[in-house]
Order: sequence, then C-alpha cells, then structure tokens
Amino acid sequence: MSDGVTDVSAIGGQGWKVLADVETHLKRYVVYPGPDELVAHVLWIGHTWLLDSWDSTPRIAFLSPEPGSGKSRALEVTAPLVPNPVHAVNATPAYLFRKVADQDARPTVLFDEIDTIFGPRAKDNEELRGLLNAGHRRGAVAGRCVVRGKEVFTEELPAYAAVALAGLDDLPETLMTRSVVVRMRRRKQSERRPMPWRARDADSEPVVALRERMERWTQSVAPLAGRGWPTMPDGVEDRDADVWEALLAVADLAGGVWPQRARDAAVRMVGKSHQTAPSLGVLLLRDTRQAFEDAGVDKMPTEDLLERLNAMEESPWGDLRGNPLNARGLAWRLSKYSIRPSTVRDGSRTFKGYVAGWFADSWERYLAPPSPDSAVTSVTTSQDGTDLRKPCDGPEDPPAAIRHNPDLSVTTDEEPTPPDLRCDGVTDVTAAEGHGGEQDLPTVCQADGCTQPLWAPGSRASGYCEKHKDLRRAS
Repeated sequence: MSDGVTDVSAIGGQGWKVLADVETHLKRYVVYPGPDELVAHVLWIGHTWLLDSWDSTPRIAFLSPEPGSGKSRALEVTAPLVPNPVHAVNATPAYLFRKVADQDARPTVLFDEIDTIFGPRAKDNEELRGLLNAGHRRGAVAGRCVVRGKEVFTEELPAYAAVALAGLDDLPETLMTRSVVVRMRRRKQSERRPMPWRARDADSEPVVALRERMERWTQSVAPLAGRGWPTMPDGVEDRDADVWEALLAVADLAGGVWPQRARDAAVRMVGKSHQTAPSLGVLLLRDTRQAFEDAGVDKMPTEDLLERLNAMEESPWGDLRGNPLNARGLAWRLSKYSIRPSTVRDGSRTFKGYVAGWFADSWERYLAPPSPDSAVTSVTTSQDGTDLRKPCDGPEDPPAAIRHNPDLSVTTDEEPTPPDLRCDGVTDVTAAEGHGGEQDLPTVCQADGCTQPLWAPGSRASGYCEKHKDLRRAS
C-alpha cells in the first residue's frame, strides 16, 4: 500500500489463502476467458465487503456476443460470497432505489440481462440507468420527490452500491469505462466442462464456510483498507486507476502472490479494454490523417477530402444511414475537435477546405503516433514554406493581425480562426528528408539562451527552433 503498510500478516492472517479458496470455488463452476478475468472476479468479491473503505466501487460486467456463455452462472456463484446479494432481474426502479438506500444493509446488486435496460426500451429505464451510472461513487445520492398528502417533499436517497452486470454485447461507454469487463465466450467442446450449479448449493456447508471466512478476514483488515493509494502499474492510470484501485488494495491486504497477480491482470485487462473499436469521431480523425498522407499534401479542398474519405472501403463514410458523408456532415463531426473549414490559399488558387496543421493537436491527442515514414510529417508548414503557426515560446493567443495577414497561406474571411493558429508551443515539426542518425541530433535549440525543445527531425537537423530560423539559414 502507498502509506507504507505492507505487512498485514499480524492483522489479516491468511488473506491470501481465503482468496485462493474463492478462486478454486469460482473456477469449478465458470469457464473464464483467461486467468486474469478470474483474478479480477476474486478481487471484486473481496472488495464488496469493504465498500466503506473505497472512494468508488467498480462494476464488473460479464458480457458476451451470444447466449449460453456462462454470464448468468458467474452471477449465481457470486451471490453466496458477497454481502446482501440482490438479484435485480425484473426489479422496478423504486425497489432498487429503496434497497440501495438502506445503507445499514447495503445490497450487492446482481443485474442479469442488463442489455434489456439499454436496448430499444432504454427510454423506459432512465432511472435505472441513472442509478447504475451514479452509484459507483461513495456519497452519491439520487434526488427524488415524494408526495405526502397534498404536499411534495424532496429526498436524497443514497445510491452507492457494488453492482455486477451480465448481458449481451456492450454497455454504454459511461458504464464500460467504470467496469472491469469480462468477455465471456461459449465453451468449446474440447474445454473443461464446469460443475453444475444449483440454487441449493449456495446453502451448502463448504460455500457457507467460505463466505464466513471471507467476512471474518475482511473485517480483520478493515482498519487498513483505504488508508492509502495502492501502487499502480505502468499503463493503469486516470479512470482505469479508479476502476482498479479497490481491487489492487484488496490484493495488497491479502499478500502472498496476490499483489503481483493483481497488477499483471490489471495491465493486461486494461490493455484489452483499449483495443475496442474507436468512436466515429476518432475514426474520422484517423481517416483524415490517412487522406492527407495518401494525397501527399498539407492543404485539401473539402470535396477532395470527402472523395477520399467516402472511397475508404473499410470505413463507414460512404454509407452513413444510406448516404455518403457530405461537407456539412464533415464540418459538424469535426467541429467538436475545434476543426472547421475555411478559405485556403494554395499558390494562385483559393478554395474552401482544410489544412493538415489544423488537425495536428487532435491527431496527437486521440491517435497513435504515425509511422516514421508517414507522408504527413509536416503539419505546420505549407508546401510553399509558409509557417501555418505563429512562432513563439509558449501558448498564447495570436494577435488579431495574424488572421488577416496576406502573407499567410490561410485567410478566414468571416469564418472562425483555424485552430492551429493558436500556438501550442510546438515550433516546428517539419521532417528532414534523407537525414539519418536522428539520435545524435540536438534536442534543444542551439541559440544562446534558448531552451526551446526541438521535436521534429527537420528542426533537430538544423539545430535551431523556428524563432531563431535566421540562425538556421546562416548556418
């Protein structure tokens, strides 16, 4: 744990053994897609007993593309090992809100067939969706109006509760990013056949004894739980860290091999979660970058860009609800990234279109870096050598005159200022052609007193930033 508490043997005793026995119990009845998912399930069960120790509780979601993949079975074998299990199939919103609001007997909600909540009848389940979205954070409440006689009163019902979900396909992004996702698959004939589970097994002596051991152990380590932030492995950060915080803390409290197993599982499962299909917005950014690369230009008329996008066979732009992407749709989809079409001058001709430099910030934020031999290696310089960004030492707004300077290759007429005219501190990302040995080039401007980083091969080859380009030419 991050507060220096690493030896829990004096308090927790055999926590590692309790988790190992829970693991043995689960894999008797469920065929998991891999050992990491089994580890995550074990730790999730452990965290439900210490819910008051965490700032948030991750959902665990058993999802599959087809029925018969073991999702419901995973919830069934979970129920006897968690506090106050409540099966939420066909439960009304009012029932669930009242159950969750009872913080003295806070339930662990086991929600099967969750896909029915977010399918065609989603509008009928807004309250349930709100509960699932908000209840992951400790202190979360659901505001409601209550009528008593002729008066209307407001009340706030606690919504914080651990939730396990099972359903077909995917969940909305708001839930997916707050969940440990277990991608269940239908068992192959060659795979191990799990033991059958019956409802009466929940009351069998071995299962009851295992539950009691879990409860005793978690009570013994409760004084340590939540004291500090567990050490996160590389690659687990931001919201992923929020999801895995409680699970890694449980592993640290158990000791033995569990801290390492938990972190290995976290890294691999987070990596898998990031391999999902990109949103349409990110896909459009990717394809616009590809279009500029294929064209080998840094300015493109709107109609040319659309022609290239709509011709991409593996992308949806040629058939969006029966129609190809048009200029208005392109502008609307790019506007949320502050990219808008404008009047562009290219030599002797002008046209309404886009400049690669306007996409630079969004490409860097939302896409993986392009390959080293990518054709769009310069996003700040036009083909005639004009710098499309204002040279400067750091972020600042461009002066008004820059938007009307006839020497610039971009004019705006009455359109908003293209986003790349706002300097972001990048001085030059022009690639040097035919230059090798980049690792031996300077990384900081060589002008006296200048510490401007040199990001791109072109700048590093000359040794000077854009602000000192006169020294570059002199050298």
